[in-house]
Amino acid sequence: MTSPPVRVLYSFPHKLGGGRICTTAWHQVEGASRAGTKVTVIAGSQVKPLNSEVKVKKTLSVGRFRIPYRLIGRDMACNWHDAVTARWLDANHREIDVVHGWPLSSLKTIRVAKKHGIPVVLERPNAHTAFAYEEVAKENKNVGIDLPGNHDHLFNGKRLALEETEYAEADYLLCPSDFVARTFRDRGFANEKLVRHQYGFDHSRFSSPDARATEHDGLIMIYAGVIEPRKGLHHALKAWFASGAQEKGTFMVCGEFIPGYAELLQPMLSHPSVKVMGHRSDLPDLMRQSDLFVLSSVEEGSALVTYEARGSGCVLLVSDAAGAVCEHLQNGMIHPSRDVDALAEHIRLLDGDRELLAKLRAASLSDLDHLTWAEAGRKLADVYRELRRP
Repeated sequence: MTSPPVRVLYSFPHKLGGGRICTTAWHQVEGASRAGTKVTVIAGSQVKPLNSEVKVKKTLSVGRFRIPYRLIGRDMACNWHDAVTARWLDANHREIDVVHGWPLSSLKTIRVAKKHGIPVVLERPNAHTAFAYEEVAKENKNVGIDLPGNHDHLFNGKRLALEETEYAEADYLLCPSDFVARTFRDRGFANEKLVRHQYGFDHSRFSSPDARATEHDGLIMIYAGVIEPRKGLHHALKAWFASGAQEKGTFMVCGEFIPGYAELLQPMLSHPSVKVMGHRSDLPDLMRQSDLFVLSSVEEGSALVTYEARGSGCVLLVSDAAGAVCEHLQNGMIHPSRDVDALAEHIRLLDGDRELLAKLRAASLSDLDHLTWAEAGRKLADVYRELRRP
């Protein structure tokens, strides 16, 4: 006998279908719904439509008018969203089997769910926040830069206290990478509370040709994303020059720098082999032209751009803190966080051994079906089925 579909309340306080985590949330809802989950979304606002099976309610918009976060502040917006969601759940708890919440906006909802015996899974799009604060502060100090006052990784004791209370009171923490799960285990969280899932990429946007359009002597390496010390571009640049690949190769740097960081890196950024390209709308094309994607982060969740790079045919060169889905010397290369020498050796090895580069690329491309957003949605639906209340 087939079980009835799991009824999930998905609570997301931000702009569903926007960029970054808003993209993640949209794909999770769409994918889980198409995998058979009955999803009710309560979101701050919505900018991209979902399939007709998903019910959507909004807490920070009326019609086409959205209350800007900058008007009331993120903390107040998240608190309001949580309060509205909790009230809805209290009135409709018989219609819900699982609650899926996001950080800084779930404590009231968690407590209402517990009152009614509904399990709560809390999304962890990044490492444990205390760990993230510590590592980012350390890296910024090493580089010699101060974060802007509104930066997410600038220490905020009030937010950390709220997140740690949410961690404690949620039934499960959804971790998109082994790295994220480890940062929680290291702080005493039981394995039973840490549930692994994954993110994905949109194969309609990011796809790889069967072969490189043009042959080239030097390596083409690309970095893409927000450019700040925690992402380790300074480590990647040092490794690029230490490897010798700069003699014939090209290192494309795509994204916007936080204030002051580009100036510190200017001696390396000004080298002819380094192309500083700013924010790009043609990132899929640039990735298809590239041999390698580099991300030498000191802390992450599971960076979406690593999925997109694999989907575009890049071999990943990532730190063990990047949360990337790859296996060292099987379909990518992984170096210890902050280990410039190891990363330089990986670049040097692939620059000199194109057969190994081709082997890693073929292996990386061979299982991309397991890394799409559709597959992530199916896995998330499986999590919901396993955790639903009796």
